Amino acid sequence: MSGTAVTPPETSTAPAEPRPGRQNTVIREIMAGSVVRAILAIVLAMIIGGLLIVVTNPRVQETAGYFFARPQDMLGAAWEAFSGAYAALFRGAIYNYNATSFVRAIKPITDTLNFATPLIAAGLGVALAFRVGLFNIGGRGQMLMGVVAGATVAFAVQAPLLIHLPLTIIAGMIGGMIWGGLVGLLKAKTGAHEVILTIMLNFIAFYFISWLLSTPGLLQKPGAGQPISAPTPDTAQFPLLFSAPLTVNWGFILAVVAAVFVWWLIERSSLGFRMRAVGENPNAARAAGVNVERTIIYAMGIAGAFAGLAGVNQMSGTITSGFENGIDAGIGFDAITVALLGRSRAFGVLGAGILFGALKAGSFTMQTSEDIPVDIVLVVQALIVLFIAAPPLVRAIFFLPGEDGAPRRRRTKKEVAA
Repeated sequence: MSGTAVTPPETSTAPAEPRPGRQNTVIREIMAGSVVRAILAIVLAMIIGGLLIVVTNPRVQETAGYFFARPQDMLGAAWEAFSGAYAALFRGAIYNYNATSFVRAIKPITDTLNFATPLIAAGLGVALAFRVGLFNIGGRGQMLMGVVAGATVAFAVQAPLLIHLPLTIIAGMIGGMIWGGLVGLLKAKTGAHEVILTIMLNFIAFYFISWLLSTPGLLQKPGAGQPISAPTPDTAQFPLLFSAPLTVNWGFILAVVAAVFVWWLIERSSLGFRMRAVGENPNAARAAGVNVERTIIYAMGIAGAFAGLAGVNQMSGTITSGFENGIDAGIGFDAITVALLGRSRAFGVLGAGILFGALKAGSFTMQTSEDIPVDIVLVVQALIVLFIAAPPLVRAIFFLPGEDGAPRRRRTKKEVAA
């Protein structure tokens, strides 16, 4: 009996695409994360800064004239310039291994924390506004108004340290809160852009404190002919955490507490949930029942309070011998870079503030021991922000996976031609 032959189903001979192992997937997810990109951005900025140091070094320029005759001279000079610069940065910011005593050796790290303190406080204010979708570049004005309010209490009140210092801090934070809350109020009620508002209020605050410091009987030092205040009273100053010559004071502890508070506020509180909702999509937040205008006012007010805290730290922790109208020292604008590097996260801002404090503390040692301009550090800071703001550039340079953790795929010839 004959029957019809049954042909077996065709099977694909193409090899199955291998599934990535769990370990490789985890590694790709880590490499695609923002923390790795931030670290690589810092490393890349330091390398480029080092190249600028090498190029501008007089010894390197001299040996470059006879490079082909004796290349080892130029290469040695380049290495000495590069390594000497960052060794000086380390000695000035972390640990001075050339010091004659342990206390002197660890002094640089306390200088770093001292410089970082106002950067952390002001950076928290900028980062908090970022999370609500607001670009707060009014840190300078909010700092100055915090100084005005804090100085008014510091010079007018006579009380013990445990009363006088907290009153000064609270007054400074209220001053910054009012100045920041005014921006939120105008934006919420009139729709005015916060960038324009903060820029204009920065000028108003600067000329206001200049007038106060130039007018006898207000903030001007009695008997002084120039616009400068009297020294901050001892009872309104932050006590040192350790004895001199270590410089870090209790303001740093307060900045750490502020970072913890901002983390709790944004990530755990109901107000923080509303802030994040407004930052993601204000129209959807309004449809869900969130009062967007009120949330904006709250956010800018709290952001201004932290900037005011930074101003108080300048007056009561860093510049206690009498301040001028430039007491903000550019910290209000540096706080923007700190917030960007910290990805607008509280603990990210804490780490970024310490990094920038280290760069500032170490720059003075670089200048004195290696004759390197402080401006090189500013270039490094700008490069860090540039690379942080351009994640595709960092991923392309270091061949990192994409945002979703998938490996970068090499384009075909047809795709390149198209």
